[in-house]
Amino acid sequence: MTVWDRPEPPTHPVPLDRERIVAAALALADAGGLEAVSLRKVAARLDAGPMRLYRYISTKEELFDLMVDAVQAEILPEERPGDWREALRGLAERTRQTALRHMWLADLLGGRPTLGPNGLAVTEATLSAFDDLTDVDTVLRAVETVSAYFIGAIRREVANLRAERATGLSKRDWQRAHGPHVTNMLASGRFPALAKVVYDGTDVDAETSFATGLDWVLDAVAVKLPRPSA
Repeated sequence: MTVWDRPEPPTHPVPLDRERIVAAALALADAGGLEAVSLRKVAARLDAGPMRLYRYISTKEELFDLMVDAVQAEILPEERPGDWREALRGLAERTRQTALRHMWLADLLGGRPTLGPNGLAVTEATLSAFDDLTDVDTVLRAVETVSAYFIGAIRREVANLRAERATGLSKRDWQRAHGPHVTNMLASGRFPALAKVVYDGTDVDAETSFATGLDWVLDAVAVKLPRPSA
């Protein structure tokens, strides 16, 4: 039985429910990442005994599932997407923005699907935007392909942001600090392709890179999907 199927116990003597537990866990994770979340720390934040939380949540993994489903509400589209491309673009962009607000989410993306109400609603909104669900396998591969792109891109962006916070060096600062080493290595002539990219390539910000890559992936997926009948 999943955590969503189990009834909650009575709230006395101190008011407590899964919503309060998840809100406390989200606050801890937003401040310190997933490593800052434990049932003991959540209980302390709620001024409750740790054992009492086990009446509501059996494991930390269940707590993580509830946390992911809570922030899935931020990914759910406000209106029905006009078509599959709009649906997948919106899914990618909203997931990125949500992960930038809750960077711990990047660590939990791409695993087994969450089965909470918000997660299922996000999936329903995405799939229902496809005109033709007769070829279910093609639709699933399309969603998986776009998801694989944006999950990887989000994880890379979040990893870079964490590195900036950990080192205190911005991307530009890091490039300046490592510039002499890179220049010397490229001057050796051993890396001609890399040298061309470094000297001739255009450096773009993370948002532009994400949007461009997403466009390319969506264009590739469009080739595989059946065209709507006239």
